[in-house]
Amino acid sequence: MKPSKNREPSRILVIDDNSAIHDDYRKILIKTVKTVDDLKDMRSALFGDAGQSMSTAEFALDFASQGKEGLEMVQQAKAAGQPYALAFVDSRMPPGWDGIETISHLWQASPDLQVVICTAYTDYSLQDIHRILGDSDSLLFLKKPFDNVEVLQLAHALTCKWKLNREIQGRLNQLAFYDSLTGLPNRILFADRLTQTLAEARRYQRKVALLFIDLDNFKRVNDTLGHSMGDELLKETAERLVKCLRASDSVANSSEVEMSARLGGDEFTVILPKLNREEDAGVVAQRISEHFGQPMHLGDHQVLITPSIGIAIFPEDGDNIEELIKNADMAMYYSKRTGPNLYKYYQESMNASALKRMTIENHLRQAFQREEFTLHYQPQFDLVSNQVCGMEALLRWNNWELGNVPPIEFISIAEENGMIVVIGEWVLRTACKQARAWLELGFALKRIAVNVSVKQFTHPNFLKMVSDVLAETNLEPHFLEIEITESLLVKDTQEINAILSKLKEMNIKIAIDDFGTGYSSLSRLKEMSIDCLKIDQSFVNGINGGTKDQAIVSAIIAMAEGMGIKAIAEGVETKGQVDFLREKQCQEVQGYLFSRPLPTQQAEAFLLKSFKLPSGSLPMQHTSSSIKDASNNKVN
Repeated sequence: MKPSKNREPSRILVIDDNSAIHDDYRKILIKTVKTVDDLKDMRSALFGDAGQSMSTAEFALDFASQGKEGLEMVQQAKAAGQPYALAFVDSRMPPGWDGIETISHLWQASPDLQVVICTAYTDYSLQDIHRILGDSDSLLFLKKPFDNVEVLQLAHALTCKWKLNREIQGRLNQLAFYDSLTGLPNRILFADRLTQTLAEARRYQRKVALLFIDLDNFKRVNDTLGHSMGDELLKETAERLVKCLRASDSVANSSEVEMSARLGGDEFTVILPKLNREEDAGVVAQRISEHFGQPMHLGDHQVLITPSIGIAIFPEDGDNIEELIKNADMAMYYSKRTGPNLYKYYQESMNASALKRMTIENHLRQAFQREEFTLHYQPQFDLVSNQVCGMEALLRWNNWELGNVPPIEFISIAEENGMIVVIGEWVLRTACKQARAWLELGFALKRIAVNVSVKQFTHPNFLKMVSDVLAETNLEPHFLEIEITESLLVKDTQEINAILSKLKEMNIKIAIDDFGTGYSSLSRLKEMSIDCLKIDQSFVNGINGGTKDQAIVSAIIAMAEGMGIKAIAEGVETKGQVDFLREKQCQEVQGYLFSRPLPTQQAEAFLLKSFKLPSGSLPMQHTSSSIKDASNNKVN
């Protein structure tokens, strides 16, 4: 009978110094039985129905005459990936090792090897054997002269046991060392492989690259399409990563296969074990980005996902796994902050920046308790009446240790850790309360403008919070103008339109801040319920320098007029800019030419003086020497 096509023959090694014994094993385990019926009857009696599927050719036998020879064969078989399942070992094989010593060496080389020790008599008691070899269920005894059926029974039982043990161990290894969703190595196996790779790299003075990969906007897929689709995306990502690395083997010029792993969530890693040049890691990163950048089909949805990748090189960026992983992760973080679908190499300066960021975040969490936040107010002017028409509230933070921290440094941190919602509510409440106080003093302000973060604007509680603040401060809604950035217009149309419509129903004004820098669609703009476009100061600054910025500013003013909304020019610093804006009929301006942002008391004194000025005069102009960069004046 031929072996089953679905089963490889079990490898058995016979170690015995008597060649006649070798022939006996060969006849029992390989030679065809006289009739198939006799074989079936015998196996049925021995093994029940399971015996019907067994074949006399299911074993592949090898022979050794001495223990050392047998050990070498076991080692070679294991190295070749074709290990022995079972060894029949004679108890006495002069002049070499005896059976017990041979088994001891065999188990050191192949711990899961099943062993039958064959003896007519022994020089060892059972106690001695257990003391030398230890208690093991992988050792059985066969008394010489042995019975053919007994040998066949032991061969089948022990080889089946060996296979079952390996299957169980394989499943346990899969659960312990591989990610159940993607099938990639998990964090434990990744750390072990990276440790081995770095040890080899130290020994042979090689470079190793570690790529830390994070998917851009993965949370949005989970939130919109559901976690099952998110899981499908992760599985597809893992498959693309494996295929991409197979295609990039030649880049690293390595005989070792690059290893990818999933650390958890949407975080993946790649080890490039032998790096000829540091630039090669960037080539692999770019190829990963290209593979990931192809659209994915998830059910009825087409999704475009991009990676942010950080690269750290051993030993320059870390000589141990902890430091290398930390720095690759940090490089990935900087890549994500720079923009989607990018990769960055780790740089030492990132540590200093990360330390500063951590320090800012720690102090930011205590800023409320220490009452370190204040508001400054920058006047906005009507170019027709030359009067103050509004005040923009701008957040300032003066920390006891860090001093004045620019909003551009701490607002992004507050958005990431969720504090922006609480901070934004405090800004709105404080500004509305102050506006109400100024109105009660008789200042003819048309509005108080407050910047609102994208994350705050889309928060589920935003509309209720605005309504509650207005009621609490007793400020009529039409005095409040909420400024949102142009980038918000490219987000979900239905959600944003719904929020804007509710604000308009409440009689609150809406302004688009930094207009011209967010690449918003004009078709989206015409759908929005807005009252004002604020021309970004980068275009205003360019008015004196060339016709391109003049053309952009002119176009924005004309578009606003055509849509029946106001245009406000930000960052006005020179009289020439004012003259140009007035000529183009821009209604309102703000900037250092008129006033820098002022603390509350100074802002109140400014308003008091401004509203007493005779009509037609230009209020409180500053000399050009007092003009500074206003890039940090905004909350967002």
